[in-house]
Amino acid sequence: MQKAFFGSWARQPHLAGELLAPLHGLNHRFLDLVGSRAGDWREPDHLRLPGEATGRVAPLTAAQRAAAASCPYALFDLRFNDDEHWRSRLEMTGQWRVADQNAVEEETAGFVHLALFYAWHVAATAKLAAQLLLGMTEHTAAAFRSLALNCLPALAVSESANLTARWSTSDVYWCALMGAASREDATRLRRIQLFGLQLAAAARLR
Repeated sequence: MQKAFFGSWARQPHLAGELLAPLHGLNHRFLDLVGSRAGDWREPDHLRLPGEATGRVAPLTAAQRAAAASCPYALFDLRFNDDEHWRSRLEMTGQWRVADQNAVEEETAGFVHLALFYAWHVAATAKLAAQLLLGMTEHTAAAFRSLALNCLPALAVSESANLTARWSTSDVYWCALMGAASREDATRLRRIQLFGLQLAAAARLR
C-alpha cells in the first residue's frame, strides 16, 4: 500500500519536476560530500555510511552517483523524524546568530543550508511531501511551514553536526545501492531504491 501510494504520488508531473528533481540534486551532492571524505578517518563519524559503503562512493563516476541519487526520497537526514529536537530548535528562532555558532566545515554547512531550504519549500508546497520525501513528522512539517527564511543560515550552521545518511545503520541498503550504481545495473538499482521505500514506510509505522 505504501509503495503504491508513493509511486502514484511521485509520478505526478508537477511534483516530479518541482520536488523530485532538486531532491535528486541534493542526494547527488550528499554523495559527493561523503565521497570526498571517504579516505579521511579524521572526519566525524556522522558523515560516513554504514559498513563498507563509504569506500564505494569515491570511485563512482558522476553518472553513477547521479543514478544512485535518483531515489524518490532523501538519502540524507537531519533528524527530521525527531519532533522533540525540532520543537526545541525552532522555539529558539529569535536567539540564533551565525556568529555565535562554532565554526563548521563550509561545504557541509552549505549543503545543510540547501537541505533546510528544500525542507522548508517541500513542507510549504505539497501535503504529505515532507513526510514522504524526507521522513519528516507531521508536527515538524507544520513547524517548518511557519519558519522565516532568514532563520535558515544560522540554523544550517547549528544543525550541520546532525547531518547523517538516511538509514545510517543499514549497511545492507547502502552497500547494495552503491554496488548497483557501480555496476550500472538499472534493474537492481531500481529494486534497491524500492527497498528504501519499504524502510521509509517502516519508519513511519513506528
